[in-house]
Amino acid sequence: MERLGTETAFEVLARARELERQGRSIVHLEIGEPDFDTPKHIIDAACDALRSGKTHYGPSTGLPELREAIAEDFTARRGVKVNADQVTVLAGGKPAIFFPFLALLEEGDEAIYPNPGFPIYESMIAFSGATPVPLPLLESNQFRTDVAELKKRITAKTKIVIINSPHNPCGSVLKPDDVKAIAELCAERGIWLFTDEIYCRILYDEKHATPLRWGDPDRIIVLDGFSKTFAMTGWRLGYSIAPPELAAKISKLQTNCNSCPATFSQIAAVAALKGPQGDVDAMVAEFRKRRDLVVKGLNELPGVSCIAPQGAFYAFANVQKTGIKARELQKALLDEAGVGTLAGTAFGAHGEGYIRLSYANSQANISEALRRMKQYLATKKPVAT
Repeated sequence: MERLGTETAFEVLARARELERQGRSIVHLEIGEPDFDTPKHIIDAACDALRSGKTHYGPSTGLPELREAIAEDFTARRGVKVNADQVTVLAGGKPAIFFPFLALLEEGDEAIYPNPGFPIYESMIAFSGATPVPLPLLESNQFRTDVAELKKRITAKTKIVIINSPHNPCGSVLKPDDVKAIAELCAERGIWLFTDEIYCRILYDEKHATPLRWGDPDRIIVLDGFSKTFAMTGWRLGYSIAPPELAAKISKLQTNCNSCPATFSQIAAVAALKGPQGDVDAMVAEFRKRRDLVVKGLNELPGVSCIAPQGAFYAFANVQKTGIKARELQKALLDEAGVGTLAGTAFGAHGEGYIRLSYANSQANISEALRRMKQYLATKKPVAT
């Protein structure tokens, strides 16, 4: 149990809720979930499913109609043929990390993961008994994976390389040339490549590229799901795409863990993929406006700078010139300014000097958060360059 990490976002959210119960006004920029409601046609599909008796167990691999829909959607959107036997529907995105890592990693293995990065990567590598090997993401490289630095960290023990694009917490997007180089490198070395593509449809100026276009399909695992794209975080529905042999192992782990995902959620997910996509497009358009607002506002704060994220809904702001450590600033902004943020160190040691702001909140609330932050930071003397 001591090998397991956690998600600081939920700890900060709990503290923020506690302050709200005390009568404090808090602007929530700490939690990473869309503030939009699930589109109506998806909810209607779930309600119809419940009323028609779709309340029983389904297959551990997921409903056949959803696996087919996922395979068809992936093939159409990303230009790579995927078959339903590669798809395992899971109760959220995290099992798509948990189960493949349990299936592949053991004592003596190494896994390279982005740092800063989603904290569950490091947690699950360590839990499996393998050694987590951090790959720093630097602002000087727009927080993209540096292929040359990746090569330096590969050893005879490297079993898995992890990439995440669009990226949490940095909002960075790997360019097609980056993805191609990483995919070909892993194929050449016989290394598994785990690609987290949960934010793949929340993009602004870049195009999404999946390593399945160039890499070894027998050594690639894709994570995706419905939480971010369709504002379905509480529905707990994700999926993995993996070689059929590994997909069977992932399904076997699900059988032993939670049997299967909820049937009505899966029927709703079919409607999400096959139904109108206007709500997704509108959400991304609004996120773009919020991104522009938050980046402009952060760059006007004393001691703060921020490059524009190209995907997801996170701004990763450089706060080094404030002279305040990231964790201390996170605490002060919440307790004194009433703004929930996350320290960059919540995503790994290389996140020191940064804070993450989720702009999954209204423009009015974002403006108010920036006003409060400016008022608080005005009392601090920025560090000279």
